[in-house]
Parts: sequence; structure tokens; C-alpha cells
Amino acid sequence: MNDTRRPVTVPELAKARAEGRKLTMLTAYDAGFGRAVDAAGVDMILIGDSLGMVVQGGDSTLAVTVEDIAYHTRCVARVAQRALVIADLPFQADATPERALDAATAFLRAGAGMVKLEGAGHKLDTITYLVEREIPVCAHLGLTPQSVLRFGGFKVQGREASAADRLLADARAVADAGATLLVLEAVPTTLAARITAQSPIPTIGIGAGKDCDGQVLVLHDMLGLDSGHRRPRFVKDFLSEGGSVEAAIHAFVEQVREGRFPGPEHGYGE
Repeated sequence: MNDTRRPVTVPELAKARAEGRKLTMLTAYDAGFGRAVDAAGVDMILIGDSLGMVVQGGDSTLAVTVEDIAYHTRCVARVAQRALVIADLPFQADATPERALDAATAFLRAGAGMVKLEGAGHKLDTITYLVEREIPVCAHLGLTPQSVLRFGGFKVQGREASAADRLLADARAVADAGATLLVLEAVPTTLAARITAQSPIPTIGIGAGKDCDGQVLVLHDMLGLDSGHRRPRFVKDFLSEGGSVEAAIHAFVEQVREGRFPGPEHGYGE
């Protein structure tokens, strides 16, 4: 993925990990920002259900629909020349394997090259079901925003020994089910490092420390935009350093690849 002109494919994610190259991912929801993120050399663009909070103004991601994700995926995919486009399966779109297949098919037809879903447990059957039908899957563990009601808020996951063991087991399980990428959100740094060391697939951290195989941030957060919600500690305002949107995105890419972001101040202890 050193060739900034060649499109990023699913197999190249594993290749980057094997070669020790850090992966970069940012969210985008429209053509303008999608073009800017793609031009900066970001490896993956996530059309996240975070749009429910940063674009639609909601208190959580729960109100986002399949139609919302498909629309925004189409906007970004039209302009992305290099980055792998990943679309989030929104709340309850993956309640059954069949529903997940319908949603994932719509996203791939809109231009995505991979879909992302939250959790393990019964989702393992869904991951396998999608992969067997030629749909690449990115798993998401730790703080899974669609579980915000059960968690009682946006809280760090895996601090207790039993919870850490469960996350380690879930990380192995999603890979065994066929996922080719794993997002770890709001997980203690040392636990994320253990998961990454044991994982057969690349890990992408957000509030999970520097030892993950790559990093992702919500675009609005890394540009310092006010979403109306408390900013988590893993966020860094790259725009204040870069002076322009383009420079901020380039700074994110450079600092991740050089191992300068995230720093200790962006992570969580046990």
C-alpha cells in the first residue's frame, strides 16, 4: 500500500500487517470529505453509523437505518479512488444472518468493499454466513456503540479480568468465523496489545493504544468539530496542528504510520 494510486484490496490488509505497516482508517459521509480523505492516502474509509451523532445530531447511533448507510456509502464510493470503503451494519440490521445479507448486499451495490458489524456471540453465525457469500467482514469489539443501552453509556470495556478474558476469546472467535479485520474500541492499552499479538487478523484501534495494527478516528472528532457530545480521551484535534482539512488528514496518516499517534495520553489503563 505504498503505491498511493493503486486501490486498496482486502488481501492487502493482511499483507500490511505482515510487513509491519500501520493501517489508517477515517470515517467520511459525503463526497467532499470522502475525496479529501482518499487523496491523503488513508487506507480505509468507514461509513460509520457514527453519522447518527455527528451528521444527524442524535444522542446515539441507534436511529441510523440501512437506507442512511447505503446513501452515504454511495456518496463516498463515487469519489474514492484508492481507499477501501467499509460500510457499517446499523442497529438490528444484523439481527439475523438473512437481514445482514440483505443490508450488506445493498452496501456492496452502493460501492462498499467490506461491511462492519459489532459484537460476537450470535453475530459469529452472521459473520460466517456473510463470508461464505463472498462479503468481507470487519468485526468490532470492546465499546460497541450499538450496545450503549446495555452498557449504561459509552464506557471502557475489558478492565475486569473476566471481561478481558471474554474479549480475548471473542477476538479469536470473530477471526475463526471469517472476519478479516477487527476494530477494538475503548479497550485498555495492554489488553489491546495482547489481543493484537494473538489475533490472526489485523486490529484497528480507537482508544486501544499504539500496539494495534492500525488506527481509526471519526473525521469530525479529529478535525476538532463539536458534535454536541463529550470528546473521548482518545481523540486528537489534528486540524489545530495542520491548519487545513487536507493537512490535518495528512498529519493523521503520517503520525499513525510513524507510530507517533496515539500517545499514552490517548489510551486507557487497566
